[in-house]
Amino acid sequence: MAKNTVWHDDYWLLLMQIYLQKPVGVKPLYSRAMVDLSLELHIAPQVLRSKMQQIARLETPRIERIWQTYSQNPRRLARAVRLLREMKGFGDADNFYEGVEVQETFEKDFRPLEEDAQYTPVMLILILDLYFRLTTITMVTQTPEVQELARLLKLKPSDIVAVLDLYQVCDPYLNRDELIVSNLLLPCQQVWRRYGNIATEQLAAYAEELRAYFKG
Repeated sequence: MAKNTVWHDDYWLLLMQIYLQKPVGVKPLYSRAMVDLSLELHIAPQVLRSKMQQIARLETPRIERIWQTYSQNPRRLARAVRLLREMKGFGDADNFYEGVEVQETFEKDFRPLEEDAQYTPVMLILILDLYFRLTTITMVTQTPEVQELARLLKLKPSDIVAVLDLYQVCDPYLNRDELIVSNLLLPCQQVWRRYGNIATEQLAAYAEELRAYFKG
């Protein structure tokens, strides 16, 4: 997230368009639309959701005016959003954020890994959550939970199992010290360092929120 989060009043239009998508209301924190807008604006999903809750409460006169103008006219809102995105420099990080120090944090979790572009750190987090739900003998392609997660992430069950195997190497309690050659080993180690030692209930709650992104 940017060190100095920059919020412009025009962003209310972008956020209201998502709010008005059916079912109308505050969207899940990590719904795809919310995350995509977060990546576009370099504003964390938590900030956008807080702003969306302000829309739900019609918290300011500015929000009330926008609501009165656009809430019953989605075509008008779509046109305004389209014009906003066509503004020179909008969506161009080099120009739009010129002079603003941007330090990516959450953005990297949703972007493909350099080591293997079919995975993202968020996907590895979901697989780590599954790791703590299974025993080693059930970390196989035939396990229903493995197959269900593979469908959600649009991966093959064998791809899920490959990452589960790497987490076994990361797990100090298994004490596996064999040599593993995999481009994904370092990303898995990084995710393990971030989440492998937190309470499993906390990881499970976070993973459940992240699932909204893959459900579309």
